[in-house]
Amino acid sequence: MKASISEVARQSGVSVATVSRSFTRPELVSEATRAKVLKAAESLNFAVSRAPGTLKSGQSLRIALLIGSADIEWFTAGIMSGLNAVLREEGYDLVLYPIDSLETRKDFFADLPLRRNADAVIVSSFDILPEEVTRLKSMNIPVVGINVSSPSGFSASVSIDDGTGIGLAVRHLHTLGHTNIMYILESFGSSLSFSSQLRVTGFIKACEKLDIHQQVLQVDDDDTCINAAMTALLGQQEPATALCFHQDSLAVPFLFQIRKYGMDVPKDISITGFDDSTFAEEVGLTTVRQDPRALGMLTAKKTLALIRGEHVDAAHQTVPVELMLRHTTTRAQPSTHHR
Repeated sequence: MKASISEVARQSGVSVATVSRSFTRPELVSEATRAKVLKAAESLNFAVSRAPGTLKSGQSLRIALLIGSADIEWFTAGIMSGLNAVLREEGYDLVLYPIDSLETRKDFFADLPLRRNADAVIVSSFDILPEEVTRLKSMNIPVVGINVSSPSGFSASVSIDDGTGIGLAVRHLHTLGHTNIMYILESFGSSLSFSSQLRVTGFIKACEKLDIHQQVLQVDDDDTCINAAMTALLGQQEPATALCFHQDSLAVPFLFQIRKYGMDVPKDISITGFDDSTFAEEVGLTTVRQDPRALGMLTAKKTLALIRGEHVDAAHQTVPVELMLRHTTTRAQPSTHHR
């Protein structure tokens, strides 16, 4: 079993950051301190180096995080916070790689095995292809998934069950008497296969099981999406009495906009979101809660164990979600709806 960087730090009497710099930025560390760190590392068999200037361990002390967008949104920020909370203590740097096009995706999976500058790859919210798995396995490093629709190809994964999550919202609305529900999502605008797409299929299955009339509306990811959703809702002969939004970031602005149409939430229409993200509690949004920071911390612990060559119990773990009941849902009132 490989020693951890924390053990090297304790034995040499310096901080984890100093140990990390001794390997990655030796010019920033005095010769005496670096000699002390290297001696401790050697005595603990802190592995063997692939490149000059690093110890004999092959460790770069970097972990690559792949995200499916050029933007750092609520979920990614939470994931990064959780990962860093664990990884920093072990002296690892988290390097972010936005994969927002086929070209950047191809470049990453082609170049990383040649550079060999990461000790593990963490993929957030999208699936990797078989040829990409083969390419990464040539590096003999862990590939760990966060919120992936399938664990196939991953050394370990930590995910929520999106289908189960949206099913909670549908059953809640059904209990309140809603039998006509519309699901609204923004266009993904990407070639990546995101795990959250399972929410759409989960919604359809839940509605079919409960004999609920359902419609799925996909709107463009731009400033007109809210108006497009309202137009579709009001254009129905039998308007839906409840809306399930794919994510809170679409549901929250909709709540503010709907008042311009003379409608009241939840009296005229019930609304649910998904994520329990920023402002969801403040506006009283009924939503399905996931905790990206907790997902990140759990993923980091599994990743470090795999780097050290340890056995990981429950390598592929499903984390439960929770329905947060607030003020945007109530019993269906079809007789007064959209009066």
